[in-house]
Amino acid sequence: MASKNNTRSILVPVDFSSHAEAALLYALELAEKLEATLTVLHVVHDLGDAPGYYSVKGRKKQLRRMEDVAADMLAEFIQKVLQKCGGNPLLEKAETMLVVGLPVSRIMETAKKIDARMIVMGSQGRTGLAHVLLGSKAEQLVRLAPLPVMIVKESVNEKSDGK
Repeated sequence: MASKNNTRSILVPVDFSSHAEAALLYALELAEKLEATLTVLHVVHDLGDAPGYYSVKGRKKQLRRMEDVAADMLAEFIQKVLQKCGGNPLLEKAETMLVVGLPVSRIMETAKKIDARMIVMGSQGRTGLAHVLLGSKAEQLVRLAPLPVMIVKESVNEKSDGK
């Protein structure tokens, strides 16, 4: 599914964290250099592993479907990053996708479906026992994905600036 001008998309899975923001900003810069497009993906965890509704703060205990809340959060996340980078046209034109399932599987399926050039994602960079016990989606993708995966860590300066 490459576009007509043979430009393939860079897939950027996001979880709305500062790590995902750093990855999206890096992917944006990379896409500009490679003349690629961006696809921003959020995976709503498999509904079998979580309740089907989120409680939304400030809305009198109103319950909303997980996908609806996630779609709103994705749009807000993109707007936040757009403001941070000064309204970049490439990000404004980026395709956004929301899928439900297990993150690693759905990221790989989406990469194949859109014929992604590569995956760029953020990582908390856990080490030691926390990494062994909790595992790492980024580490699993690096091992399993049939295409290049770039892991972007949030820089120390970004953390101290509160970004």
